[in-house]
Amino acid sequence: MRPPRVPSPRRSLALKVLAIVGIVLILMVPLALLSGLISEREQLREEARSEVSAQWGQDQTLGGPVLTIPYTATEPAEGGGQRTVTRYAHLFPDALDVEGRLEPQVRTRGIFRVVLYETQLTVQGRFPSVDSAAFGVARGALRLDEAFVQIGLSDLVGVRDPIRLEWDGTTREADPGIVTGDVFSTGVSIPVTVDADGAAFSFDLSLNGSGSLGVLPVGRETTLKLASPWDTPRFAGAFLPEERTVAADGFEARWRVLHLNRNYPQAFTGSFGRPTALPRRASYEYYEPGFDGSGPSAFGVELLLPVDEYQKTNRAAKYGVLFVFLTFLTFFFVEVLGGRRIHPIQYLLVGFAVTLFYLLLLAFAEYMPFNGAYGVAAVAILSLVTLYARAVFGEWRLAALVGGLLTLFYGYFFVLLQLEAYALLAGSLGLLVTLAVVMYLSRKVDWYGDPFGGIGDPADAPPSSDPS
Repeated sequence: MRPPRVPSPRRSLALKVLAIVGIVLILMVPLALLSGLISEREQLREEARSEVSAQWGQDQTLGGPVLTIPYTATEPAEGGGQRTVTRYAHLFPDALDVEGRLEPQVRTRGIFRVVLYETQLTVQGRFPSVDSAAFGVARGALRLDEAFVQIGLSDLVGVRDPIRLEWDGTTREADPGIVTGDVFSTGVSIPVTVDADGAAFSFDLSLNGSGSLGVLPVGRETTLKLASPWDTPRFAGAFLPEERTVAADGFEARWRVLHLNRNYPQAFTGSFGRPTALPRRASYEYYEPGFDGSGPSAFGVELLLPVDEYQKTNRAAKYGVLFVFLTFLTFFFVEVLGGRRIHPIQYLLVGFAVTLFYLLLLAFAEYMPFNGAYGVAAVAILSLVTLYARAVFGEWRLAALVGGLLTLFYGYFFVLLQLEAYALLAGSLGLLVTLAVVMYLSRKVDWYGDPFGGIGDPADAPPSSDPS
């Protein structure tokens, strides 16, 4: 009777490596599903934010004021001849100064937090004298007695108090709605009297908003000053502030924008902000909702939550495959150097435990600070894997070695998550050190012989085929 066939050591090693690679590929499936789950939770948060902001006030963008003057024009009629129509000429102010303070508050909808704010803006400036030649309109065609001022607001739900315009010494109250959609799509309008010398204006604007506040630089020179006790702002839009101070007690910022810095004139007729005349920036969709044409030149500030748990969890999950690989590498070398056999199913169970870490991290991060969630999830998985290693290896010494190395890995990846600007450098150096350690530990392993030498009980060996 022929004895059972025993795989050669090299064949056994190759099969083990192929099995580990296959398990890593299998574990990429739950890691990919985890990324989808993170996106789903982010979507739920955005839905909660939209529900709250729809009732309080959404991202606010202030446009204007703009002085609009109807004029009479003639154009060819369909059946021949000429017809008289009403068109609108628009004039932006020479100076526009906006100053205000944002008072933030955090509301919750379910488990999700939403940043809201109240702001009191003071807006003042001056319009130049009206010159029909600036619009390319015939002298006398402008109907100055029908002029009105339009103020663009992206979300009228957030207006808290009546808007009263101080116009050359007189006070006029705004009416809701936009007379013509040439410039803005939503906002308020105020009839005014226009004289030859121009006009000074000012008004106060009390707004509720959520997330962000932006301004469209319609002045020949536009200045914006904002302050808030919020200490994690993001200065967004087409222009960064000239001066800014961000500290633990809040921020202050000041912008100054000239008419030369944006691609539309101070005086024009017809529509404003069409894609052919004012192209949108694909990289700046932030202030586009609200009124046409605001995207390419609007600027302002966004109030960010101090920690975005989903963004950090997603970054951590991107290291998932690498972490699984390092964990398997640890077990593999304990198997090779420590003389202990590990079945592929045991590798698979350890891999599932490692991937479970990211699900725990996501779940805990919704209820506690991210750093605390990372620590709780890491302790849970470290305890589970270390105890399992004790059962697999049969001794605490090797289990403690595995637990210590995994603790080092968790600490290393935690540091990578904190080093946003230097994450690539730190990650590359960490992999270099890991490779150097692996090369050093494996320098005396007999890969052509039996790398698992000394493993198993001699009594379990197959009977010899020697007849003697």
